[in-house]
Amino acid sequence: MRYNQVHLEAIGYELAPVVVSTSELESRIAPVYQALNMSPGQLELLTGISERRWWEPGYPLSRGAAAAAKKALANADISASDIDVLIYAGVGRDNFEPATACAVAHELRINSDATIYDLSNACLGVLNGIVDVANRIELGQARAGLVVSAETAREINENVIDQMIRSKSVEFFRESIATLTGGSGAVAVLVVGEELSREKRRKLLGGVTQNAPQHHSLCRWGIKSLLPAAVQTAEKVLGHLPAGQQAKSLVQRGFDLGLRHVMVPFMETHAGEVLKYGVDLGFRTWKKFINKIGWQQDQLDKVICHQVGAGHQDAMLKAFGIAPEKNFSTFEFLGNMGTVSLPLTAALAEEREFLKPGDNVGFLGIGSGLNCLMLGIEW
Repeated sequence: MRYNQVHLEAIGYELAPVVVSTSELESRIAPVYQALNMSPGQLELLTGISERRWWEPGYPLSRGAAAAAKKALANADISASDIDVLIYAGVGRDNFEPATACAVAHELRINSDATIYDLSNACLGVLNGIVDVANRIELGQARAGLVVSAETAREINENVIDQMIRSKSVEFFRESIATLTGGSGAVAVLVVGEELSREKRRKLLGGVTQNAPQHHSLCRWGIKSLLPAAVQTAEKVLGHLPAGQQAKSLVQRGFDLGLRHVMVPFMETHAGEVLKYGVDLGFRTWKKFINKIGWQQDQLDKVICHQVGAGHQDAMLKAFGIAPEKNFSTFEFLGNMGTVSLPLTAALAEEREFLKPGDNVGFLGIGSGLNCLMLGIEW
């Protein structure tokens, strides 16, 4: 993909207010460490994350996304009435239906002619949204679009910590490390055509996408019912009765009382395999990206990667041959905020003058599935 008239006019963001240190999380799973004869400090050692942020309990994701969008519009001095398309691209949503984008559009008072929808592709959602808006601009279907997202890590972390304490299993601890890196935040990227851009900066040059869907089961996040597990557990405990008769009658009693399902969030990550196959996919994408954009390796000034943790970042940079000083990271103090991480990191990098006018910048995104998307921007 190549673009001639698309600019990332502004990036607004909202930081979640509750700072949660890694040492605080470790204090909560102290019984697990004791049972497994592990010393404190393992989590930060393995991830490089010292703290992350969470929303207050029950905070609507649409509210965070709208707050970030208002900042992006104010920074660019563009009205909500100028927005032709609004995309909510987070993994988390307010509801399954309607689109969370609708709640954001209502809060912003987006004009009634705008196209409004949700888009989902794991941690690549915002980058995919940018591409969608850019395509509309190049086709003459839009002059400006907002791509917004908000993610929450509180609920899944609370659930996983409870499960870890109950199981005290080293296998479950390993599978849960990725979950415990999670942070919360919100972001909004304002994408405009040449005629609406004031600064004529952050020009989107193009990008490349690659996939490896055979690895789609390596990282999963969703909700599941505890009822089937309750049936299985009860049948094992009371299996001396014919066909678990008493267990089934207890479950049936739950149905009679109206207890159809208890739904809980879950996350399963095979971190080692995700890293291995993710680096392989990333390297394949990287080679095509450099060729597509037309840059030599030394012409790439800066990169912003998806923020997973120290091990993932170091492996990616080494595989691509990118010097560490060309990279800006936030995972150390914000954790992994999913779709929010890369664009929010870019905003902070610009605020701290790491990204400067004229820099050739690569947005290097990867998401479970596995999918990889890299975009080139002339900052």
